Amino acid sequence: QVQLVESGGGLVQAGGSLRLSCAASGRTFSSSSYTMGWFRQAPGKAREFVAAVSWPGGSSYYADSVKGRFTISGDNTKNTVYLQVNSLKPEDTAIYTCAAGVRAKLLFSFPISYDYWGQGTQVTVSS
Repeated sequence: QVQLVESGGGLVQAGGSLRLSCAASGRTFSSSSYTMGWFRQAPGKAREFVAAVSWPGGSSYYADSVKGRFTISGDNTKNTVYLQVNSLKPEDTAIYTCAAGVRAKLLFSFPISYDYWGQGTQVTVSS
C-alpha cells in the first residue's frame, strides 16, 4: 500500500510561484515502479491532468495548459515528488492532488490509471 500526502499549496498573486510536494510512504512503494502524477480540480469542474513522471526516472509529461510553466520532479531519497508551479494564473486555482499508479504508462493523463491518491493541497491565485 502507498500513502501520499501533499503540501505546499497557498494563496499567491498572479505571476507567482509555489512548490508543491507529495510525500510517499508504505512498504510497497520502494520496491515497485510507479507513474507519479499531478491532477487538479477547480470548483464546479472535472479533475484534469497536470503532469506525470515515471518513478524512479523516466519521461515527464505535461498538460498543454501548463507546459513551460510547471515542472514535475522527484527526490528518490525522500520518496517525494514535486510540482514547481511558476507564472501562476487565476485559472490555475484548484485543489492539486498527487497520485501513484503502477499501470499508468500510456494512460498517464487519466485518473482511472492511478491506484493511490493524496488528499490534495489548495492553490489559489488572485488577480
